[in-house]
Amino acid sequence: MSDRIFNFSAGPAVLPEPVLRQAQKDLWDVAGSGIGVAEHSHRGKVFDRIFAETEKAARELAGIPDGYKLLFLQGGATLQFSMVPMCLLPKGRTADYLNTGVWSQKAIAEAKKVGDIHVAASSEGTNFDGIPEASAIRYSADPAYVHFTSNNTIYGTQWAAEPPAPSGAPLVCDASSDIFSRPIDVSKYGLIYAGAQKNLGPSGVTFVIIREDLADLGPKDLPILLQYRTHVKDGSMHNTPNTFGIYLMGEVFKWIKAEGGLAGIEERNRRKAKLLYDAIDASKVFKGRALPGSRSMMNVCFLSGNDDLDARFVSEAAKRGLDGLKGHRSAGGIRASIYNAMPEAGVQALVDFVHEFEKTVD
Repeated sequence: MSDRIFNFSAGPAVLPEPVLRQAQKDLWDVAGSGIGVAEHSHRGKVFDRIFAETEKAARELAGIPDGYKLLFLQGGATLQFSMVPMCLLPKGRTADYLNTGVWSQKAIAEAKKVGDIHVAASSEGTNFDGIPEASAIRYSADPAYVHFTSNNTIYGTQWAAEPPAPSGAPLVCDASSDIFSRPIDVSKYGLIYAGAQKNLGPSGVTFVIIREDLADLGPKDLPILLQYRTHVKDGSMHNTPNTFGIYLMGEVFKWIKAEGGLAGIEERNRRKAKLLYDAIDASKVFKGRALPGSRSMMNVCFLSGNDDLDARFVSEAAKRGLDGLKGHRSAGGIRASIYNAMPEAGVQALVDFVHEFEKTVD
């Protein structure tokens, strides 16, 4: 009998149960080597094979073309906020950013320390309740790149499709909270980065997909670990990588494939999101935070308008084994993060509790 509960945390987040079961075994002895996966040298043959299988699985899942390099780095998306402009924003050029929430704002703040930044669109005026329309985007004359955050965990908004970037401007995406939750055409991007801890694995690994020609840009007098070319040249192993995190990502990729690949995962994610949004839309107590056309499949944010009532909902839900539902400290309310690995049974249990809770509210 399992004593696990439903984990709705925004990250580090729920992992697939089959992956956790396999990791239990491999922490003790991986591939019959007599050594646990977390103990193997990153220079050894066993980890070489794990790394190669992980990269191959990622490429197959997303159909990543040969002209792109995959990197497994550290420092999270936060380091990428700095590394992207350091490497891709030459002196005298401007980078365009689309501001859709706190993480976009943090990326903009770091980029401003490096060079000239133009905010081409923003939903800040409406408290980030939606994604800007394409017609509202005003790009600069010749941007070095265009940066956007594909999913906004705090406000529960998500780009339905990539924003149209000017010809010749590489599209750069912080996809930390929705990467591999749906099919993606990598060829539309110059660089994609994501912290692994929401959809891909544990915390401590930053997954980067970078077009090969962009990987060699950037001043060569930058600190060596802040140059993409360093990590491409050394296969993500210039310094010791997070070997266990990379292994676990490989297991997650295998699980996604077994679930029908990215198309199958998207279908399941849409079912889960619809189930919960339908309950919120029908509720007389709660309302959704995001505009319907901008709603996230990954982070469903809702509130009653009464902070005490929201707090009671979160507290009583936790007693029912529905954990991690408190909204971000900057936004309040309730947030259900229903990433790839959240089972449909977990969403159904939350919906059932929403209905039950409503009966206790006068």
